[in-house]
Amino acid sequence: MKVVLEHVTKRFPNRNKKIKEEVVAVSDFNFEIPDGKLIGLLGPSGCGKSTALNLICGLEEPTEGRIYFGDEDVTDLAPEHRGVGLVFQNYALYPHMTVRENIRFPLTNLKGSAKLTKEEMNARVERAASLVQINELLERKPSEMSGGQQQRVAIARALVKTPQVLLLDEPLSNLDARLRLQTREEIRKIQRETKVTTIFVTHDQEEAMSISDLIIVMKKGVVQQIGAPQDVYDDPANLFVAKFLGTPAINVFKGEVRGGQLFIGGSAVLDVPGVRDGGVWTGIRPEGFIPDSNGPFESDLLGIEVMGRDITVLSGHPDAENPVVRSIISSDRRIDTSSPTVRFRLKPYKVFLFDDATEERLKFEYDIESDPEAGGAV
Repeated sequence: MKVVLEHVTKRFPNRNKKIKEEVVAVSDFNFEIPDGKLIGLLGPSGCGKSTALNLICGLEEPTEGRIYFGDEDVTDLAPEHRGVGLVFQNYALYPHMTVRENIRFPLTNLKGSAKLTKEEMNARVERAASLVQINELLERKPSEMSGGQQQRVAIARALVKTPQVLLLDEPLSNLDARLRLQTREEIRKIQRETKVTTIFVTHDQEEAMSISDLIIVMKKGVVQQIGAPQDVYDDPANLFVAKFLGTPAINVFKGEVRGGQLFIGGSAVLDVPGVRDGGVWTGIRPEGFIPDSNGPFESDLLGIEVMGRDITVLSGHPDAENPVVRSIISSDRRIDTSSPTVRFRLKPYKVFLFDDATEERLKFEYDIESDPEAGGAV
């Protein structure tokens, strides 16, 4: 089931009664979510992603715009009639019920032609439990289960109604790191098996990028960029998106373009043909550095972190936004730790320029054949 949002806006009254201006939680959200895909709705706390989810499921009504499931306008349809499954951050399981009873509960409220027999309900419960691999836990109470197991119960309860759309609101935030990794892989597996259109809300960019077909990056209620995770990472629309995606985070420097060359700290570090002269924000991904004793980019060596497959070079630069610049290089490379400075060449496709006022991306072209090690395109 595709989900279409046409210029959806949601405004709330300002809690500060002295300020008459309304708070815009979601602004002009305009997008078609393809049928059967898993979409990651991503952004920092307060960006409007949970409000967008509530609008889709019907818990909130849009101030402006329309919402469609397929060709049906569901804008004014109550949540229980939209055919959605919703999984909350806190699981919301009934503590006095067994797992079986928790999963079956949504089916007991079906009326009319949708009403099921006891046998039909049990069959659906067994199927949903099998999808999330908790068949052996059906007679337990939630208090007898781990956080990861409770999360599976919540997902099974959402799936038992065979929803047209599955909505997951920060479903992994209460789990420890190992369980988060395991559960997000299971969510992706379940989504592929059921082929139900799924919208996954999270502030964790690694989660969203690892399992989503498409990601939607939001900031202060406004959609910043939509695309496949790798495409958004490799081709950010603005400085916010570039800084939000990536672990470790992108290194940001104050730079200047003069005559088609990028200057950082007074040194010309890269040719950037086609970019207008003036100040720019420069983002360099940690993997965008190539150690080279004759390289044009120089910074003060602070130390190295040996990670096995990779080495992280820690350095400092007066024009860097953060005190530590992180450069990830192959462990095959050797860094002279006795030197006070370290030099690099830069991979052009890992360097992004942004207008210093608007923070919008400034693109440039380069000859890939001039630096085979740097491959790619901007």
